[in-house]
Amino acid sequence: MIDTGTLNFLWSQAMLAGFGAAGVSQAVISPGSRSTPLALAMLRQPGLQCTVAVDERSAAFFALGMAKASRRPVLVLATSGTAPANWLPAIIEASEAGVPLIFISADRPPELQACGANQTIDQIRLFGPHVRASHALSVPDTGFDAAYLHHLAAHVCEQASWPLPGPVHVNQPFREPLLPRGEIAPSKLPGKIHLFWPEPSPNQSAISALAKAIAGRPGVISCGELPPEDGFPEALSALAAQLNCPIFAEPLSNLRFGPHDRSHLCVRYNRWLGAQDFVEAHRPEWILRFGTFPVTRHLQNYLGSAAAIHALVEPRPRWIDPAHRLTHLLRAAPLAVCQALLAAAPAPAPASWQPAFAAIETATAPDQTTGHITVLLDELPENTPLFVGNSLAIRQLDSASGSADKRLHFFGNRGASGIDGNISTAMGIAAIRGRAVALLGDLTCQHDLGGLALAAGRDVIIVAVNNAGGGIFDLLPQAALPEFERGWRTPQTINFEHAALTFGLGYARSSDNNAFRTALRQALLTGGPHLIELVIA
Repeated sequence: MIDTGTLNFLWSQAMLAGFGAAGVSQAVISPGSRSTPLALAMLRQPGLQCTVAVDERSAAFFALGMAKASRRPVLVLATSGTAPANWLPAIIEASEAGVPLIFISADRPPELQACGANQTIDQIRLFGPHVRASHALSVPDTGFDAAYLHHLAAHVCEQASWPLPGPVHVNQPFREPLLPRGEIAPSKLPGKIHLFWPEPSPNQSAISALAKAIAGRPGVISCGELPPEDGFPEALSALAAQLNCPIFAEPLSNLRFGPHDRSHLCVRYNRWLGAQDFVEAHRPEWILRFGTFPVTRHLQNYLGSAAAIHALVEPRPRWIDPAHRLTHLLRAAPLAVCQALLAAAPAPAPASWQPAFAAIETATAPDQTTGHITVLLDELPENTPLFVGNSLAIRQLDSASGSADKRLHFFGNRGASGIDGNISTAMGIAAIRGRAVALLGDLTCQHDLGGLALAAGRDVIIVAVNNAGGGIFDLLPQAALPEFERGWRTPQTINFEHAALTFGLGYARSSDNNAFRTALRQALLTGGPHLIELVIA
């Protein structure tokens, strides 16, 4: 009769073979005892690259970064008890941002539940509505059918990927002993399990109706964060030219940088949308949105104003309408919608419409208070992934990035917009793309200092903008409160040099943009992990 340890391993081995057959190639493991069968199977699974991350919260965000960069599901493993609870912030971010992740928690068997057994909690449905699916598996049983586990894994991959990508939770209990008695030969790998999903095509009647509604009328296009699609920047630029309209392009749209036609882009809108005379004279009659709703308040207000037509192109089943203005929803791929509208050839807006936006863009001076943004974007090599932190960092980038021919790829955690896990996410992006730079605030860095443990051997630069606490609150009404500094600004005394040295990163400190440029150039030239502290008074 097969011993329990061997059964546990063979069961885990079959499950991991199924994930491999469905195309999963990355796993993040946090060490633990109860998860031993799965950890061992992962480490021995051909074609599966494993990263070991001691801190479960950091591990989850690291996997999030990997999945963002690869657009493929990543496995995350932890032991029982409070360990999987540390995943919750990353699970929420993945759910809100539509990032495919598969979380596997090891668990005690049923006879140890609800009886005071050590390191045992109710892990079933631990993540509530924040996962696309939750699978409570049985303990491994003798005579199991490996094909069941192969196809369960493939099913989990599909649930994490389509129709709305996001996290899936698998809870796997094991009885002791956890290790097999002897060596076990590698199992025969199953054949590939090919998963294909439809690309939603635009409804031609809807396209015709929308083209007719916007023809000859003044309008604007807005682009927030959306998955990359080959040919989309060129098609969108052509559509804007056809319609004679501006494109309000946020940094995470990844439209601001690249060799495509950017003549219709508005990138300094945060500086001129506050000019009420211009705004009142240039209210759009239609709005065509792609991707997420804007980050900054001025653009939110502008797009939230009443317009006869407010259309959203969103191929995934989510409702993005916080202003409650939507009149048209097109469930189709953005590129296909652009091509269909181009084919419909609606008449352009009045001749003076787009030139007015181009003129105010040209007349608006760059933001002189955020010179470090200019330095950073100037110095980054072509095709560098730049992860941007939340709070003040993303808003400063939105206002000050400008636009250029150089290809840059912007990432951010804008699903739930938390400041936790940002360093770890950037590390995950670097693991996939080979290099990454992160622009973060000091509090954001402090939230995730443990993520620096993942920097070893990676070509990654963390730029910590130290503005003595929560600078974003300076822009909010709380700044007038007598308790402001203590309750909101919260200046810290952390020593970033010590943090860098603790985790083996190179360190440089700069207090002006010239010194920052020098430090950044040196870090890029040297390679490896670096932390640059930029002190802003």
